Amino acid sequence: MKKFLYLLAVVALVSVSACNRKEPGMARKQPAPSEFHPAPDVIVNSLNGTPLKLSDLKGKVVLLNFWATWCPPCREEIPSMVKLNKLMAGKPFQMVAISIDEGGRPAIESFFQTSGLTLPAYTDPDNRAAKAYGITGVPETYIIDKNGLLIKKVIGPMSWDSPEVISFLEERMK
Repeated sequence: MKKFLYLLAVVALVSVSACNRKEPGMARKQPAPSEFHPAPDVIVNSLNGTPLKLSDLKGKVVLLNFWATWCPPCREEIPSMVKLNKLMAGKPFQMVAISIDEGGRPAIESFFQTSGLTLPAYTDPDNRAAKAYGITGVPETYIIDKNGLLIKKVIGPMSWDSPEVISFLEERMK
């Protein structure tokens, strides 16, 4: 019985920490931004290669999410992110889902093709955005208000389509 409990504890620990690992080259280079300070201005690339500069989204509430296809909690929260994105269509809101996968665009496209889901996904090929935000693992999400201030940091998965989250975001759009 003790062996079983020990094995169960080890499996649980490995499962919980699995998404705390980072892709190579993601060592923190600068301190993580703090809430109620300007969000770091980064440039990421859409899956078709179009660059997106975060500061160009001023006037919108931004949900900036770092994720990976190999991360079970990330895969768990993506359906709620898809629902949230649909609910926010036509509002001053922008979702920016940045994949840290080493496989880049092919890995992300394969994931979406297999899952049948779609998100406004971006790549961070040089890990500049991940470094600027000082991410410690995935998923990590930052809510940025319409003035470019970081107003919330969420570590771990979340039900992004919950009434509480929607209300929180809509209040910041006013």
